This record gives sequence, structure tokens and C-alpha cells, in this order.
Amino acid sequence: MTSTIHESVSLGPESRIGEFCVISANVRIGKNCIIGNHVVIHEDTIIGDHVRVDDHAVLGKTPMRSAAIAIPQGENLYPLKIADRALIGTGATLYRGAEIGSDCLIADYGSVREESSVGERTIIGRGTVIENRVTVGSRCKVETGVFISAYSRIGDDCFIAPHVSATNDNCLGRTEERKKHFKGITIENGGRIGANAILLPGLTVEADGVAAAGAVVTRNIPARKIVAGIPARPLRDVPSEQLLENQ
Repeated sequence: MTSTIHESVSLGPESRIGEFCVISANVRIGKNCIIGNHVVIHEDTIIGDHVRVDDHAVLGKTPMRSAAIAIPQGENLYPLKIADRALIGTGATLYRGAEIGSDCLIADYGSVREESSVGERTIIGRGTVIENRVTVGSRCKVETGVFISAYSRIGDDCFIAPHVSATNDNCLGRTEERKKHFKGITIENGGRIGANAILLPGLTVEADGVAAAGAVVTRNIPARKIVAGIPARPLRDVPSEQLLENQ
């Protein structure tokens, strides 16, 4: 065995650990899990059954402290929890205080920060960043290279195309007053965002609302409406066959 495993680690039956892993105190790993090579699992992390963790993933990382960080960082964070049958890709980083639902996929180099949660059967794409204090619902697809800013909320059955950016600071990093007004975006159930769209702070995409590819969204998107352009303006209704209730 070339891995370093603390004596307090609980390892379920038929689980396998690769080469050169470091697994810290009080980690719990369920049954039939596969832990790849060079994986680091920090203390107290809880991993369910039938979970696969690929090479070089980091689980349960504690956030770094810096006086320059504008968003307050959580204290006394609860352990990272990964539910049954989740898939964690190569180089993914999941922070202490996060919770990953059952049957989720966190793709290669994806990141889920502290005090954030991802619902069951949701896909977080390759290189996508879920910042702290974010809620992502169930059965969502958040594609490659997406950035979801802190304090955002995404409902169930949402689709976010590649390279979408959500923002939470209207002051663009200037003045201390801005820290009182940070606000992420909200996407209600069935909302969909096209590739390379940008959503400004505090906006709501109402149920089944759609932002077209490349849109710069500066105001709320009404339910069942498609908006497009820079700045985004109403274009037309969402076709009835595309509504969530008809899927």
C-alpha cells in the first residue's frame, strides 16, 4: 500500500483505494466505492455507497482565509457529504461544508465551494465553478466552464449552457458599501440559459424562462418568455412543447 490512510478511517466492504492517496482522520467511505490515484480526502468527509472518485480529486478542502476576500467565509463548517452513486471527476475540488446529492456527476476539474449544495441527478460540467453559498437543485445540467457566483440559487430541472457567467457585485469591486449589497442570481424551476450569456446581480429567471445564447441579462426574465440581445429584451414565448410541464 502506497497510500497514507489514518487509522480512524472507516472503509466500507469492497471499496478500493488507488496509489498515493492521502485520507485523513474520521473519513467515512461507504461500500463498493472506487477511489482513484493521488486523491486527497480531508478529515471528517462522508462518502456514500457506490461512489467513484477519479485521480487527483480533492475532497473536503477547507477554504483559505484572506483579509482581501469580500464575502465572509463560513466558520465551523460541517463535513463534506457525498451521497450514493455520485461520480467525482479528475482534479475536481469539493470543499468542506458542501453537500453533493445522489447520482450527481461533478466532472473533471469542477469545483463546489463551502456552504453550497447540489441536488440529486445533477451534472456539474468540466471546469465549472459553483461558488460558496449556492444552491443547485435536482436534475439540472450546468455545462462546461460555467461560473455561478456566491449567493445564487438554481431550482430544479434547469439547463445552463457552456461558459455562462453569473455575477453578484454591481460595484465591480469598488467601495466597502458594496459588501452590504452582494446578491447572486436566481433561476427558478425549468429555467434555461444559452451559451456565453451573462446574468447581472440580483436577477431572477422565472419558471421556464430562457436567455438566448450571448444575451446580457440586465433585468428579470418573465416566466415562459425568451429574451435575447445586448441588453436582453423579450423575443417571444417559449414554445409549449418545450415547457417543463410537457416533458
